[in-house]
Amino acid sequence: MAIQRHKGLVDDVYGAIFNKLMALDIAPGARITVDGLVRELEVSHTPIREALGRLEGEGLVVKTHLVGYSAAPQITRRRFEELYELRLLLEPDAARRAARRVNEDRMRKLTDTAEQMRSLDSTRERLGYSRFARLDAELHDQIMEIAGNELIRDTLEHLHTHFHIFRLMFQARVTEEALTEHESLLVALSSGDEDGAERAMRDHIERSRNRLLEAFA
Repeated sequence: MAIQRHKGLVDDVYGAIFNKLMALDIAPGARITVDGLVRELEVSHTPIREALGRLEGEGLVVKTHLVGYSAAPQITRRRFEELYELRLLLEPDAARRAARRVNEDRMRKLTDTAEQMRSLDSTRERLGYSRFARLDAELHDQIMEIAGNELIRDTLEHLHTHFHIFRLMFQARVTEEALTEHESLLVALSSGDEDGAERAMRDHIERSRNRLLEAFA
C-alpha cells in the first residue's frame, strides 16, 4: 500500500515496516530489500533507510556489512526465559511502587491505554495484533514511569521485550487473556493496593510466559 508524502513520512514508513515485522509478513531472518520497499510503499530510499535504522535500534532489524538488511531472527528459548526472569525480578516490585505513587491523572492515562487495547476487537487481524503489541509496551512503560526508577525503566525499554515477545506467536488468545490480566492490575493500582498490584503483575507475566512457551514446542 502506497504511503502519502507528508511531514511525518519517516514515522509512517517506520510504522508500515514495523507492522509487517510484528505480523510476520516479513518472517524472522528474511531479507529486507530497500528497493522492494521503495516500490511497495512508493517513497524514496531516504525515509526507508531512516525507518530501518530505527528498527535496527529496536533489535527488530539487522544490518550486515555487504549484505544489507534482514529481519532479526526469532529469539531463542534461552533468551526468552532470560527476558521473563528479568521481568519477574523487576516489574512486580515496580507495580507495587506504582500503586503507592499513582494519582488521578496517571491513572487516567493508564486507563486510556487499556481502553485502546480493548477497542481493538479484531485482534485476530494482523494489523490489530501489531497495534496491540505497541500499546502493551506503552502500558507497561507507563507503570514503570509511575514507579519512578528511571534506570529500571530505561533498561526494560532498551530491551524492547514486548516487540520480540509478540513476534513469537500470532494468536488471538495472547491478546484476549492479556486484557483480563491488565484489568486486574489496573484495579489494584487504582485502589492503591500495593500487594494486589505486585501480585497481579507477577501473575500477568507468568501467564504470558506460559502462553508463549507454545512457540518453542
